[in-house]
Amino acid sequence: MLGRGLANYVESSIGAPREQARIKVQPEGHVDVVIGTQPAGQGHETSFAQVISDLLQVPAESVRIILGDTDIVRVGGGSHSGRSMRHAATVFSKAAVDLIARGKAIAAIVMGATADSVSFSDGRFVSRDTNLTFDFLELAAEAARHKLPDALKDGIAVVTDNEMHEPVFPNGTATCEVEIDPDTGQIEITRYASIDDVGRCINPLIVHGQTHGAIAQGVGQAMWEQIFLDPDSGQPLTGSLMDYGMPRADVLPSFTTRIAEVLSPTNPLGIKAGGEGGTTAAPAVIISAVATPVTSGTVSAVRLSPREQEVLELVAEGYSNSMIATRLHLSENTVKTYVENLLSRLNARNRAEAVAAASRQNLI
Repeated sequence: MLGRGLANYVESSIGAPREQARIKVQPEGHVDVVIGTQPAGQGHETSFAQVISDLLQVPAESVRIILGDTDIVRVGGGSHSGRSMRHAATVFSKAAVDLIARGKAIAAIVMGATADSVSFSDGRFVSRDTNLTFDFLELAAEAARHKLPDALKDGIAVVTDNEMHEPVFPNGTATCEVEIDPDTGQIEITRYASIDDVGRCINPLIVHGQTHGAIAQGVGQAMWEQIFLDPDSGQPLTGSLMDYGMPRADVLPSFTTRIAEVLSPTNPLGIKAGGEGGTTAAPAVIISAVATPVTSGTVSAVRLSPREQEVLELVAEGYSNSMIATRLHLSENTVKTYVENLLSRLNARNRAEAVAAASRQNLI
């Protein structure tokens, strides 16, 4: 049997509202950027350096992103809720304005020019009063050889804070195909594709990688991942990866992913979020595909989610609501809602009629 699924999503992303960046252009020829968005493999060191490189027009390889050292990093909102790039790029954009202003003041001293004659154009500080020009790295090296006034003694360095409460709304669509063995119930995912609107995408390779990992996580949640406990002793039965159902490369197809860039109006670079979109749609699209198989034979009129199927089978075995709740680690109110929905969908007045109707439709 072939099943096709489709799922759309819209996510609201906010996260901790405050972020701080401390940026200094060092005389040794590099830019130190201290920020409190602690990554866990998202590639902040690469993508943040790209943003700084673009804003200050310095080589990306000259930018050092400093993270995770509590002796250095004083403030930060961390990485969660799709916030890191959005908040970092916003505070970097604010800091760049201050860095350029500070650079103009220092350049005026180094050039022996008036402050109002200095401008920053095409990555260089220039003045109509002299033919000297400097980029950020050259200016920091030259400034170290001059005595600067107290207001500028720290060189080309700023500390910038930003607080942002406006949400963004990443969104997208996923579709997949599955093949279901009618004799064994074995499910094979044969195709999976998604498109995600992440706002401005700083590094497509990183975003595609995050999307692939997120899809695997979401598919795993729908297909295999579940903690089972012994109902009598409470002993975990899936306490190691030998027993726990993890998604693996040999059970997943090659994903087709695309990025849409509809810029957000809530931040300077138009960024939304890119780390969670793949996960958001994946459980729904897998269940959609499994619940709607296309066959040449008769298909039951009622389609049940895996959890509904579990509840129905326990009802058929004579379990009470409290027993089902214990077995499936759900609240009794949740089980009651499942049972009531099953009765309604099977057009049954009681459990016995529901079991009979389910049996006639080959649901149990």
